[in-house]
Amino acid sequence: MTFLYVFLTSFVLTFSPQGEVPYATIEKAFTSNDASSIVAIGKDKMLINVLGKEGAYSQSQATLVLKDFFSKKPGSSFKFIFKGKESSDGSFAIGTYDSKSESFRVTIHFIKIGADFKIESLTIEKA
Repeated sequence: MTFLYVFLTSFVLTFSPQGEVPYATIEKAFTSNDASSIVAIGKDKMLINVLGKEGAYSQSQATLVLKDFFSKKPGSSFKFIFKGKESSDGSFAIGTYDSKSESFRVTIHFIKIGADFKIESLTIEKA
């Protein structure tokens, strides 16, 4: 019985998905202007800076801020141009968000909470 318990425990730990930075989810969310999906990856309170307007927002407030940005600057594409090394503390990434008429630089800082990476801060500025 002990052998079975040890075997199952080691199997689950070996094949459990480890927390990784959700780059693909973020790329898809920015491309489809899905503020809710971006905020869902964030901490309960996130630091957001959109075109110089900065604040610490709850998830519901952060969703409104990003929805407002997406309504004014609907996007056509998003691509990460730099992905920092993942560490036990966190990571960061830089991407390019293209609206129909402008390009923006997006910088995202992640913090590792438990096994998951959460967005700690997000900055959108003109490229």
